[in-house]
Amino acid sequence: MSAGWSITVGELAQLIGGRVVPAAGEDQATASARALRGLAGLHEAGPADLSFLTNPRYESQLASTRAGCVLIASERAPLPHAAQLVVPHPDATLAQLVARFAPPPAQPPLGIHPTAVIGERVRLGRGCRIGPYVVIGDDCELGDGCVLHAQVVLGEGVRLGPGCVLYPHASVRERCVLGARVIVHNGAVIGSDGFGYATVDGVHHKIPQIGTVVIEDDVEIGANTAIDRARFGRTRIGAGTKIDNLVQIAHNVEIGPHSIIVAQAGIAGSSKLGHHVTLAGQAGIAGHLRIGDRVTVTGQCGVTKDLPEGAVVRGSPAQDFKAQIAQEVAVRKLPGVLARLARLEQQIAGLLADKEPRS
Repeated sequence: MSAGWSITVGELAQLIGGRVVPAAGEDQATASARALRGLAGLHEAGPADLSFLTNPRYESQLASTRAGCVLIASERAPLPHAAQLVVPHPDATLAQLVARFAPPPAQPPLGIHPTAVIGERVRLGRGCRIGPYVVIGDDCELGDGCVLHAQVVLGEGVRLGPGCVLYPHASVRERCVLGARVIVHNGAVIGSDGFGYATVDGVHHKIPQIGTVVIEDDVEIGANTAIDRARFGRTRIGAGTKIDNLVQIAHNVEIGPHSIIVAQAGIAGSSKLGHHVTLAGQAGIAGHLRIGDRVTVTGQCGVTKDLPEGAVVRGSPAQDFKAQIAQEVAVRKLPGVLARLARLEQQIAGLLADKEPRS
């Protein structure tokens, strides 16, 4: 939290609409008067820190935390040291508090840095911040309040909506379009060529990729992620989608609104994903597939067939989550089953030997 930040538990409860549960042996007035000046995890927090429980695996730390107050979704028995502040969604509340009280990220000053290279017919909205060694190609258009950090490159004809933030070394290739409030982290590349080649007599001939990429409003793109331009038409990322670091999205892919794509996931060309799809870490989607709305693909899962709405899949090739778990449990039992089978075979062989006529 920023220096000088201070708020009581009672004031915080009023601010976020939470309910205060005093610590063991403490009354409501004393709990509400606790002063908070920082934010920390349950294990590290001290008496002046606000902490939080957003993952059930850390619930065991509630009894030992020294935090002054804990954001929590449902009331527990009074804790030994910490007051509880009960809110419906601790994750979202925590995000609001950090945005309100944490120091804002550093950004270039208003205007254009003298080392920036600006092309012909570039249109900049009000309040833009263009950092050192930025390159903006001809015919680009930036909406109000855009921030380009050092060494960002925009190709010819790129359009950015208002409030976009591009961090150092991000690149947006020619003719790509970003909507409002898009965040692009360090080293991400939007609009690189799709991976397309025609092989004739053993020689790979490049197929020109003449399409573009459209990123809709409120998308965030992680560091070193690559989103390829379409061969024809467009690659599209739906509004509100959040993409982690080191993700590969191939040409002509379409991702529906409010999806989550986690680190090292990959989506092959021309696959279409519905809204609120989740791809966990290292998940892979083969090309030309249709993934329904609200599908969850778990970590390291390989999807080779279309998936219906609401499916939850696991394994490679992907299968229904519960069915794949059952198969995995069965495989783990296989050595014991084989050992029992071998013993049974020996017993049967012994019985058969006993029944053979003696000469």
